[in-house]
Amino acid sequence: MAIGSTSVIELVVPAEPSLLADLWTLTKPEVNFLILIAAFTGFYLGYPGNLNGFPFGRLFNALFGTLLVASGTGALNQYLESRFDARMRRTCRRPVPAGRIRPLAAQWFGVALATGGAVYLLATVNALASLLAVLTLLSYLFVYTPLKRKTPLCTLAGAFPGAMPPLIGWAAAAGSIAGSNAWILYAVLFLWQFPHFMAIAWMYREDYARAGYLVLPANCQSRFATWQILLPSIALFLLSLAAVAANRGGIVQYFVTVILASGLSYYAARHASLKSRTTARALLKASIVYLPLEFLILILGKR
Repeated sequence: MAIGSTSVIELVVPAEPSLLADLWTLTKPEVNFLILIAAFTGFYLGYPGNLNGFPFGRLFNALFGTLLVASGTGALNQYLESRFDARMRRTCRRPVPAGRIRPLAAQWFGVALATGGAVYLLATVNALASLLAVLTLLSYLFVYTPLKRKTPLCTLAGAFPGAMPPLIGWAAAAGSIAGSNAWILYAVLFLWQFPHFMAIAWMYREDYARAGYLVLPANCQSRFATWQILLPSIALFLLSLAAVAANRGGIVQYFVTVILASGLSYYAARHASLKSRTTARALLKASIVYLPLEFLILILGKR
């Protein structure tokens, strides 16, 4: 019986993640998925031709290089914030704060990925795409990351680099980001981040406060927090329609965009009014559904 009991206990004890699993976690794969969707959308819409002669090789290089830089940024972010991640329940088991990967190893892993990605973009795509990726990394790590412990306006600062993936993709396809269509796409992703991140900030507000992050005002019922949810959601509704118009979409694209944007606005207004964990989770799910579907609409509607 003792041997049997021990076996049962051993079966339910979670095993420590492998080194490869920890390195994968350092890259923030869940974030990278959305980054790749946004970069792909920018590339596809920015390409001046049609599918005849579409540069699939350049598309792969653009996405791979962007993925490397984004993965390096994620690893370096976890290196910089490891002391604070250790104070948060949802992040304390990450590889660095949990002690499974040494901070210096995480640092060099991130540097290697980011540098390799920037060089890869420069060599296989173009200098503009590489430059935009590097600017995204620098502003995210050295502007947004430290501001999280200084002011609730960090969300605004972080939205600028956070919206760069479509521009990277556009630059990779067109060699320029001078057109208004590229910036409309940038603005859509810029505004989307506010309801998305404010939902996360509300759900984990105690964790953030424990780590000293000022992602929400001291009074979470303040108008500041409410307007950071409502105003961007309303503006996103209008910009989503502008994006369809810029892409010369048809009635189906307009109709589906109205449905998606209305749904996101509804959940944003609901959370702004009730401010509960349930409404925050619903808003988070709505934002995750909205973005890839809206980009898909734009891709399918390209003429």
